[in-house]
Amino acid sequence: MTTASAPSGATSAASNRRSGGIDLGPAAYLKSKEEGHEQPLAPEFVSAEDFSPLEVAYDFGTVRRSDIESGPRNIWRYKKLLPVPSDVDQIPNTEPGFTKLIRADRLAAELGVKRIWVKDDTGNPTHSFKDRVVAVALAAAREFGFDVLACPSTGNLANAVAAAAARAGWDSVVLIPSSLERAKVLTTAVYDGSLIAVDGNYDDVNRLATELAAENENWAFVNVNVRPYYSEGSKTLAFEVAEQLGWRIPEQIVVPIASGSQLTKVDKGFTELAQLGLVEPSPYRVFGAQATGCSPVSAAFKSGLDVVQPTKPDTIARSLAIGNPADGPYVLDTVNRTGGSIEDVTDQEIVDGIRLLARTEGIFAETAGGVTVATAKKLIEAGTIDPDAETVLLITGDGLKTLDAVQDSIGPKATVPPSAEAVAEALRS
Repeated sequence: MTTASAPSGATSAASNRRSGGIDLGPAAYLKSKEEGHEQPLAPEFVSAEDFSPLEVAYDFGTVRRSDIESGPRNIWRYKKLLPVPSDVDQIPNTEPGFTKLIRADRLAAELGVKRIWVKDDTGNPTHSFKDRVVAVALAAAREFGFDVLACPSTGNLANAVAAAAARAGWDSVVLIPSSLERAKVLTTAVYDGSLIAVDGNYDDVNRLATELAAENENWAFVNVNVRPYYSEGSKTLAFEVAEQLGWRIPEQIVVPIASGSQLTKVDKGFTELAQLGLVEPSPYRVFGAQATGCSPVSAAFKSGLDVVQPTKPDTIARSLAIGNPADGPYVLDTVNRTGGSIEDVTDQEIVDGIRLLARTEGIFAETAGGVTVATAKKLIEAGTIDPDAETVLLITGDGLKTLDAVQDSIGPKATVPPSAEAVAEALRS
């Protein structure tokens, strides 16, 4: 396999990092997304030069398929591609990742396409993809000397942070909107960290978290002050999909949009695999999925804009209900560059999408998964998704977390007395 070329300045920046005693593996420095300004690795998320988000740049060296395939069956098999310590797999953690990639032939037949794969991340420790990003954030936070893990969350991240902190023996502080689904509240509170409900929507909670991050120097807010490292965890979805497909990139992929970071990092993951020679470079199209009740990125895409206008969320898909998505403009860049599209679906279509996936493939997705399936269906019907191209759908969370979304539309076919005749009658009706 070939070796990726070190980015400009990577060698000196990596040397500075190592001399400071911080082990973040191949991570070399931070760079701004707008103008590429470089700065040393640190718990910072906005460039002081151009005020754009910071992301991690690497000096990968040589990475071979055999290095990855001989690793553990979790995200640490990709540790040479992540900003984590070289011994990360030896430190107690929730060990997320390497979830199933399921060939969904019955769903494909229902949608009238040749082949669909479902990346089922409901199998993670707290049943969503957020376990991936939190594990990477925690590993980086430990290197930077933090000892409290924190976050603002729409639910799945709350679960993941509370669980990861408990496993690591850290304290946690989790901020959630007071209107959050009851199931997600309980599945966070059970880990016995500090769970704080805030009157307001996610954007209000996120602003509060930014204030608290500045006031509490030992708190690692995973999606605030250590966000550049946290967001890299989403690349592991791309790495796993490519490896599970036999080291190749799918032609099309549909990704739900909340902050937008997951979509951009999946794209980054595919790009890095190609640059390293781990897969053959091939074109692929990225499609974004939003709920109509919170669809600022979809609206911008349809209007041909390169900026995203904030909106007030009003949707059952609360895990995607971010009205001012931080990575919205970069989602637009990614989708336009790859020739994809962005669509949104109504609450009823979301419920229909949940039920369609459950009925055809036996996978119960939360509302975000319903958004992904319903959006794929809508794009296929519009002729936007190529029915003959291999397509992957990202299912990022478990339906047991959002039971209220479907409770009024499903239930027993009938209630009968305990007799075979009564059952037979009910089945005939």
